[in-house]
Amino acid sequence: MTQAPWRRFGTLALSAVFLHLVLIQPNHPAAMTWGALSSFALEWPLLLLALPVIGDGRAGRLLRALLTLTLTVIVVLKAADFGMFTAFTRGFNPVGDMPLIAAAFRLTWGSIGLLPAIAAVLGVAALMIAIAACLWWAMGVWARLSLPRPAQFASGLAAFVALGLAVADVGSIMARWPVPFNAPGTAFTARVGLERAFLVRDTLADLRTFNDLARADPFAARGGLLDRIDRDVLVVFVESYGRTSMDTPFYAQQHRPLLERATQDLRDAGLAMQSAYLTSPTRGGQSWLAHATFANGMRVDGQARYQAALASGRETLFHIAARSGFHTAAVMPAITLDWPEAAFMGFETVLPAADLGYRGLPFNWVTMPDQFTLAALDRLLREAPSDRNLFAQVALISSHAPWVPIPQLVPWEDLGDGTVFDEMAQSGDRPEVVWRDHDRVRDQYRQSITYALETLVAYAIRHADDPPLLIVLGDHQAAGFIALDERPDVPVHLIGPPDLLAQVADWGWTPGLIPTDSAPILPMEAMRDLLLSGFSTQPRTGASLPLSANGG
Repeated sequence: MTQAPWRRFGTLALSAVFLHLVLIQPNHPAAMTWGALSSFALEWPLLLLALPVIGDGRAGRLLRALLTLTLTVIVVLKAADFGMFTAFTRGFNPVGDMPLIAAAFRLTWGSIGLLPAIAAVLGVAALMIAIAACLWWAMGVWARLSLPRPAQFASGLAAFVALGLAVADVGSIMARWPVPFNAPGTAFTARVGLERAFLVRDTLADLRTFNDLARADPFAARGGLLDRIDRDVLVVFVESYGRTSMDTPFYAQQHRPLLERATQDLRDAGLAMQSAYLTSPTRGGQSWLAHATFANGMRVDGQARYQAALASGRETLFHIAARSGFHTAAVMPAITLDWPEAAFMGFETVLPAADLGYRGLPFNWVTMPDQFTLAALDRLLREAPSDRNLFAQVALISSHAPWVPIPQLVPWEDLGDGTVFDEMAQSGDRPEVVWRDHDRVRDQYRQSITYALETLVAYAIRHADDPPLLIVLGDHQAAGFIALDERPDVPVHLIGPPDLLAQVADWGWTPGLIPTDSAPILPMEAMRDLLLSGFSTQPRTGASLPLSANGG
């Protein structure tokens, strides 16, 4: 054989291998194994058999351009799925998750710096362009393959059979129809594309249903709500505080003893506690979905529902608190850019990072330690003269990734402008060093939760003489590979005066800070109506406790 045929054969083989790799690309971390290389994509023979029949004419090039675009989009969707499954234990939703790209960039910027973050974005863009170019080239190699007419007919017939197998496989896996045989492979790439198209359709339909539910509010225009609360109310979200702290040995061995000691210390200070679990709408991130779910009393489990909730006109817990005589506020140290959404959430005062008075160094992405956030809450809101009690949402973020470095508690009177933390903020290894070792990352995460809990307990004891009602909850579990736990449950604690908590004793929560195994597991969206019913003299007609996942 001459050199030219060998080169031609090599080009055909190389292009076929590239198409094979694109088509078997996994979209889930669990599928990223060497065994994936042996997967047989039913779309692969379909392409290799159909392209020589289609040819390289004008119509063929148009079809090849459409195939290149489609496959490039699906490659991106698979990569997005991979990232979402790693971080949030769910796939990518094209309707609701696009804003996460900007959020991911900001997190990367805060963790490794602006220039490396920009370089990463440019690298991803260059990779996508390269993949599209290689797809165009690889399919062009096969489209330009000249076959005799009988071979073209046979190739077209075989392509038709491959198409039938692919359609049968996709329909069978998507439960559209039964198939009485096992296909020799799977049309995974085609299925991912179809599933995303159906997901877009279903998401849009879900939004219409969500909007109808948002208008059906049993507390709309009701007066006399929350009138049994005679003090400040602080809804404190602890970043990434999940059930793993209670019963995953690696975390529980440190956090349960801490909570046991804290329970006794708080009782000694005259405070009562009740604890349970909530099912968060998200895992691994997107804290704002948990905030919105809690406040709206509806499950907000994606960005599309989040935007719909903002536009729905439904009263949040904070709207209702404001019209019940409270001064509503949000203390949000993670907010560093404009936050126009706050105007729809019921907050009369919004304190982002820049307004909290912190002049110390950031802890990588984390703008300030939790202790400073709580001190700023007191200084700017609770100690300010007012004839109204405060009803505030407070986000504590020291337990947010990358979890390096970890601050330590300092005497409250030494906080000043936060520069007391500068030495801590510069201590230890950088995130890019720590994150090379997942065991080390887990230990850093464990320490960050320890710090957050110790800070909250110290704050509660500090105010025990005139305590606020503290509603402390996790926003979500950390990512599964960090939490070592795929459950969506987070702890929730009520901390306050015994007489106030006695009013909701019928909730059946566990006394203290450690929920028992039989403690209620409530959907997070139940908390708005539960609080409104429990702390109002006249609860809505027919009010009842929400059903717990633990039964009862």
